[in-house]
Amino acid sequence: MNAATSLGHWLEVQPMDASAEGCRRAEARRLSVAPWLGAPQAAPMDRTPEASVLPILVTGAAGSIGAVGRSVVKGLRQRDLPVRAMVRRDDERAQALRATGAEVVVGDLTRAGDVVDALAGCGRMYFGMGVSAQYLEAAVTAAAVARAYGRLEALVNMSQLTVSEMDLTSTSESVQQRQQWLVEQVLDWSGLPVVQIRPTVFMENPLFRVGFSSIAKNGSIRLPFGRAKTSPVAAGDVAAVVVDILADPARHIGRIYELTGPRSEDIAALAAEVSAALGRPVSYTDVPLQEWIDDDLRPLGLPDHVFQHISTMARLHAENRYDRKADGVEQVTGRPPSGVADYVRENPSLFSP
Repeated sequence: MNAATSLGHWLEVQPMDASAEGCRRAEARRLSVAPWLGAPQAAPMDRTPEASVLPILVTGAAGSIGAVGRSVVKGLRQRDLPVRAMVRRDDERAQALRATGAEVVVGDLTRAGDVVDALAGCGRMYFGMGVSAQYLEAAVTAAAVARAYGRLEALVNMSQLTVSEMDLTSTSESVQQRQQWLVEQVLDWSGLPVVQIRPTVFMENPLFRVGFSSIAKNGSIRLPFGRAKTSPVAAGDVAAVVVDILADPARHIGRIYELTGPRSEDIAALAAEVSAALGRPVSYTDVPLQEWIDDDLRPLGLPDHVFQHISTMARLHAENRYDRKADGVEQVTGRPPSGVADYVRENPSLFSP
C-alpha cells in the first residue's frame, strides 16, 4: 500500500460525524488528497487579494520559548502574504494572531486528520513545535500528510544546530535532540521540498533566562559553563530567516541554514557585553553543573522531557559543544545577527531589580 492509498484508506475508516461541519471537514480531507485517489480535483482555494500565493501554513503559531511561530505569522502578514496559523487551543494568543489578518485553525499536530484539514489548499508550510515528548510523532505525522498532499512548494523545518554533530550512534544528546536528528532523516527521505533551519541555543531559552535572572539580584550571571564558549541567537533573527525563506522559497529548497549569534564567546566575555549595555558591573559566577541543575533549574518545575533537554544543553555547553559560529542569518536576511547587548537593550525588565 503506497502513501496515497494508505491515507485514502485512513480517511475512509475515520469515525463518522454526520453533522454539517463533520461532512464539510470530511469532504475537505478527501479533496486535499484527490490527485492521489483518482477523485475529481477540487478547485484551488481562492487566492487572497493581498497576495498571489496560496496560504502559508504556520504550525506552532501560538509559540512559547522565543515565540518564533508567532513572529513568523506577524512577519508574513506584514508582507501581505496569506497565512493560516495552526494552534493547539483557541485562546488570547489565537485572537492576537487573528488580529494580524491570519486565518487561525485549531488542531493537534499528532492527529493526521487535523493536519490534513490545516494543510488543505496551502502552498507552503513552516513546521515548528516547542520542546515536547510528542515532537517526533507530530513531525512525522506532518511529513506524512505533506507527502501525500503532494502540492507544497516548500516545507521549512525548525531543527537545531546540535544535529550537525550527531550520527546514528550518538548518545550524549538529549531525547529532544535525538528526535530532531531523526526528523531530519525522515524529511531527507521524503522527497519533500525541504529547507532545514538549525539555530543554536536561543537567547530566550530557559537556560539563559535562569542564568540572567541572578543579574537583577546580585549583578552576576550564574551558569555552569566554565570557560566554554557559546553563541546564542535571538529568536527574532530566527523568525526573520524563516519569513524570508517562506516569502520566496525557490532558491532555498534543499538548503540547510545554521544560525548563531554574531560571535562565540565565554560567559565572562558575554557578561562584559551585558555590563556595557546596562551601564553597571556584571560578573560571571561559574556554578558546578549538578548544583546549578538542582538549585537553579529544578525549581522551575519543567516537564520531565523539557527538564532533561535543558539540563543536557547545560552539560553540552560545559563540554564546549556550543562553540560555533555560522553566517546563516546574514546569508538569508542580508544583515548580521543581533548580539547579547541588543537583547539586553530590548528586554530591560529582565535585568532590573
